[in-house]
Formats: sequence, structure tokens, C-alpha cells
Amino acid sequence: MLHDEKSKKVAILGGIRIPFCRAHTNYKKLSNQDMMTATLKVLVNNFSIHNEQLGEVTLGAVIKHSSDFNLARECVIGSGLSLNTPGVDMQRACGTSLEATIHIANKIALGQIKSGIAGGTDSISDTPIVFSDNYREILLSSFQGKSMVDKIKPWLSFRLKYLKPKLPDVVEPRTGLSMGESCEIMVKTYNVTREAQDALAFESHNKTAKAYDEGFYKDLITPYKNIMEDNNIRRNTSIKKLGSLRPVFDKKNTGTMTAGNSTPLTDGAASILLSSEEWAREKNIPIKAYFTHCKVAAVDFIKKEGLLMAPVYAVSEMLNEAGLKLQDFDFYEIHEAFAAQTIATLNAWESEDFCKKKLGRNKAMGSIDMSKVNTKGGSIAIGHPFAATGARIVATMAKLLETKGSGRGLISICTAGGMGISAIMESI
Repeated sequence: MLHDEKSKKVAILGGIRIPFCRAHTNYKKLSNQDMMTATLKVLVNNFSIHNEQLGEVTLGAVIKHSSDFNLARECVIGSGLSLNTPGVDMQRACGTSLEATIHIANKIALGQIKSGIAGGTDSISDTPIVFSDNYREILLSSFQGKSMVDKIKPWLSFRLKYLKPKLPDVVEPRTGLSMGESCEIMVKTYNVTREAQDALAFESHNKTAKAYDEGFYKDLITPYKNIMEDNNIRRNTSIKKLGSLRPVFDKKNTGTMTAGNSTPLTDGAASILLSSEEWAREKNIPIKAYFTHCKVAAVDFIKKEGLLMAPVYAVSEMLNEAGLKLQDFDFYEIHEAFAAQTIATLNAWESEDFCKKKLGRNKAMGSIDMSKVNTKGGSIAIGHPFAATGARIVATMAKLLETKGSGRGLISICTAGGMGISAIMESI
């Protein structure tokens, strides 16, 4: 409910993240809480808000242990913020920390809070391992036994095969397909070539490396565990090297998606600080940009649409509400789950047939100036800790707009479950 019948402007004050690292490498012994707390500590110190009580901290992780049931609150307690600051967990697959940003932004806009932090973390290295239901039932029955005989009796039914773990997999329960396998179907539907995918991946690595070398990420990334930059960047790659890699999701002759043009499984954490204009002025913190519009969409990926095509719909609906065209932006941050997904999204916006039949428009949305897309690199090079990517992108966009001193930016993120999430940010 609006407190004064007038929404407040939502300011992005800045963000910080730790370097993203391929799963089972530098962060292999760290937990979600370890990485997220370390990230929050630096954010708190950077903005001199130690012992401050914020209105809310919203964080998330896609892959969580049961012990992470109160992850956000535990990270707040270790962050240096006042313990009177509440924390809440949130999860929307790969769009988690952008959804967390929307949650905080809405509360600020409604006047319910003055400031808050949004973020996300994921550790593939610390993935919970689940055992069979038979083994679980034995453990629970034994634990609940009143006497020693009651505790021993369940183990008489134990079989060695019960110890076989159920290893985690990023597979859609409704289709049985992994995200990569689902995207290979999109490749064929939207005529995405292998050459285009490798070219986009090559650009992602080049742009990321250049941004590091120019110092763009110096105030957006904090060293952690002696790691200074994302360890997935292929500085010495080439179109030829990328073209030599074999398909990994469809190993038949028709497969086009490789480890080189897809995001790697990644560990990491990211966070951003948001506030009202009044709170920022009180704390003497410069505003980098404003968070102005957002939209979430979902598609029937089981029967009708590609798994990762929902952002096409989310962006279209958001632009209608904002009264803007696809070309009315200075920067575009499109999450590169796979090069194929990014290209399929662009192809759909350029297709008059798609835009008329599926988006209800009277013509194609048109093409985007690719020199404005992911200008400082994308997820293929940087990596993709599922819940952290949204906060990474928002912090990057805020700095791009601040540096330019004017303009508007569009954010688009695809997620598992056939969902997509989009946002608009504007310069001060």
C-alpha cells in the first residue's frame, strides 16, 4: 500500500561481487553463506553502513542445503549491518537476484522502506547430495526409536544399493531435458547457426577481458580467496578454437552448442544497495542510476514455446507499459545463458511473423545495435552462479549509466521453468 499515494523513485547506489569461478575450482570448499556474507561485508564497508539498520535484505540461492533455510538472515547477521535488519530468502532460478532487486525496489517505491540490499549466491561445488528414500526412511525410523532395539531394528532392512546417491542435475522435471538440451531445440526453431554462436562467445570473452584491462570492474569486484578476476575468461581464445569444440548437449551431427558458447557451471555471489533519494542524500551517497520498470513472463515450454524464450515476451510487455521501443536504449544487458538463447531472443524480436502472432504486435520489434549489447562482457565469459547474475548485471548497468551521465538501459534474463524477467534502468 502506498503511504502517501505517490510512489518514490528507486535509486541504485552501487554493487559489489566476488570474482566468479568455475565450479569445483577455487571456491570448491565454500558454502553459499560463506560467499554471500563475504560479499555483503565489502558492500557494507564500501558504503560505510556498518551497524546501520536497513529496511530489508533480500537474497537467494537456487541450489541450497536444508541448513540454508534462513540464508538471508544468517548472511545479514555476519555482514556488519545492524542485527535489527531483517532478511528474506527468494528464488526465481537464474533471475533470483533481479527478482530480489524488484522486491526491494517495490518496497522503496511504496514508501515501506527507505533502503535495502538485494543479492544472490550459488555454489555448484557445494551441491547437496541426496540419498535414496529407502535410506532416508531407515535413518528417520532409527532416529525416532525409543529404545536401543527400536533404533537398531530399521537397519535390518538396509541394503548397500540404498547408499547410491541421487546426483543433482539441472533438468526440467516436466520434460526431462536439461537446459542445454532444451536450447538445442530452440536453435533449430529459430535458425541459430553454430557460426553465430561462436562469434557471440568470442565477443563475450574479448569484451570481458578488455573491461578488466581498462579497470571497469575495479570497483565492482572485490578480491576473494586470492582470486582477482573471474577465472572463466578465455583471453587467448579465437573463433577457430571455439569452432573446434564438440557439441555437448546434442552429440549428433545437428548439435551446435559447445562448452565454448555456453555458460559454465559457476560459484559466486553478488549484491547491490538500493534506496530512496532522501536516504541517499542523508547518507551522502551518490546515486548511480534509477530502477524504473520491470516485468516477469512465463511460457508453455512443455508444448508451445522454447524453454528460454520467456524474456522475449517480458521485454515486449514491459516496453508496451513504458511506452518505449526496443531501440530506445543506450545499453542492453542480455544474460548469455547460452549464445544460442541470446541469438534466438534477438531473432524473435526481428521476426515480423513472431511479433504479430505471438506478441500481438502489428510489426516486428526490430533489431538492436549490437555494439550496445553486453558492452563489458557477458555470462559466457564471466560465468553464471544462478542466483548472483541478476545483481551482477544491475551493478554493471548502474555503472554504465553513471559513466555516460545520461541514457537508459534494458535488462533481460531467461530462467529455468520457462520464465523470463526484464527491467529498465535510467540515468540520473
